[in-house]
Amino acid sequence: MDQLNINVEKGASGAAICRLNGGLTVSTLFDFQDTARKETAPAVVIDLSHVPYMDSAGLGAILGVLASCQRHGRGFGLACVNDRIKTLFTVGHVDGMIPTFETVEIAESK
Repeated sequence: MDQLNINVEKGASGAAICRLNGGLTVSTLFDFQDTARKETAPAVVIDLSHVPYMDSAGLGAILGVLASCQRHGRGFGLACVNDRIKTLFTVGHVDGMIPTFETVEIAESK
C-alpha cells in the first residue's frame, strides 16, 4: 500500500506550506484532504518536490483544494511539479487552470 507523509508549516507570508512525500493516489488522498480542509491560512502552497506520481484521484483532490481556496478568496499554488505530474495535468486538460511554480518560495510570493 502507498504511503503519503504530510508536513504543514507556515511560510514567511503566512501561507500554509503543505509538503507532501509519497504518491498522491486514491489510497493516500484521504489524509491530504482532511489536512487541506482544516487549513485556514490566507494561501495554500503544496510542495510536490517529493511526490513521484499522482493518479486521477490525486488530481481530483488537488482540484478540490484549488476550488475551496477560490471559494474562500485564498491563494493557491503548486510548487516543484515534476514532468510526470505535468503530463497528467496535460492529459486531464487542467494544466492551464492550476497555478504552478518552480519553487515554494516563488509560489509563496505570488
